[in-house]
Amino acid sequence: MVLLIGLGLVQIAGLTIHALDRMDVQRMAQTRDAAVRVISMYRSVVLAPRERQAAVVAEFDLRDGATVWLSDLPIAEPLPVMDPAAQRQFRGAMLLVPVPVEQRPREFVLRGGADAEHIAVALRLPEGSKWLNATLEMPPPRPWHSQNFFSAFMMMTVTAAVLTLWAVRRLIAPVATLAAAAEALGRNVNAPPLPETGPLEIATAARAFNTMAGRIRRFVLDRTFMLTAIGHDLRTPITRLKLRAEFLEDDELRAKMLADLDEVEAMVASILSFGRDVAADEPVTPVDLPELARTVLDETADAQPDFAERLSYSGPDHLTVRVHSLAMKRALSNLVQNALAYGGNACVRLVPPEAGQLILVIEDDGPGIPAIELERVFQPFHRVENSRNRETGGSGLGLPIARNILRAHGGDVKLINREGGGMRATVILPV
Repeated sequence: MVLLIGLGLVQIAGLTIHALDRMDVQRMAQTRDAAVRVISMYRSVVLAPRERQAAVVAEFDLRDGATVWLSDLPIAEPLPVMDPAAQRQFRGAMLLVPVPVEQRPREFVLRGGADAEHIAVALRLPEGSKWLNATLEMPPPRPWHSQNFFSAFMMMTVTAAVLTLWAVRRLIAPVATLAAAAEALGRNVNAPPLPETGPLEIATAARAFNTMAGRIRRFVLDRTFMLTAIGHDLRTPITRLKLRAEFLEDDELRAKMLADLDEVEAMVASILSFGRDVAADEPVTPVDLPELARTVLDETADAQPDFAERLSYSGPDHLTVRVHSLAMKRALSNLVQNALAYGGNACVRLVPPEAGQLILVIEDDGPGIPAIELERVFQPFHRVENSRNRETGGSGLGLPIARNILRAHGGDVKLINREGGGMRATVILPV
């Protein structure tokens, strides 16, 4: 837009200069034509016999409002005296018509000009007794009076605009590529690097972006591997503690310790699973999403038969999307398990694609959570103790893992409290 506006301003400035120059040229041409016309009439008069001069003047073919007459006095039009530059031009133009030297006019009266819209001229005849007076119209200049001007102007403007748009698009194309790469990196830390080609500045920016992406990737992987390594190393002491707890004579204390160790072991298992998900490099394949959702519900029902009647699906029978199948299955399983554990039921509903995205809703009839916690529950190991305590199980990694998986697919998941009670998890995926 800046370049196009600049082009328009340059066009306006250029046309203004062109118009001013054309007006000057037209005024010069008008002055020259007026001088040639007047001196031509003067020549016809002075070359005629004295007794025929008045008749010659009467026979002139006068057009455009011009008047010519003979009188004893020069014209007395209420016009300003023609400026010296215009007078020189007028007298120089009169030399274009050959007049005998002895009969050339010796006295002039030149008034008006192009600015006054007409000229008043008086030339004294050689005998010295008469003056040839004439008034000529000087119409205003018409700088745009040209049959081809508008078409030439439009062709020039359109050509320049098209070339400008083409050049700008070529220049900003790498910027769009950089923006797309940044968006992809935000969804998937393992996104492919940018090609380091093109102009020097673009290649330098791509190289810096790839370096930044590599550092972010190493930071995430190092943190995840460290967490996974800690979880892996904890499994051995947990097993030893379980064996030692079995030798406790106090049954109540032994049961409490074993329950705590089971909880710690479940947390460690979640950490190891989280690490495997981050390190996995699963290919993208076409997946029937409704079939995948029904599979998750069936497996959940097999694992928890008491809740089989509380699991349901509604929506299209078939809908193919390209996703990481195992990761997507884990994300849906986490959301269903979350609804079942804290709400007592899970209703999965798939909305057909619209505006380039589809929506999958998982609802439960549980107590919900405070509004201030709706985003905090996606932080690793964060749990809302008021409604989701340790008695219900869970390590605080299910929702973060589900969100990471969905965001890696370019989507997201959000939680809201239902008006009639319960929680609604809304999954948004691009198609």
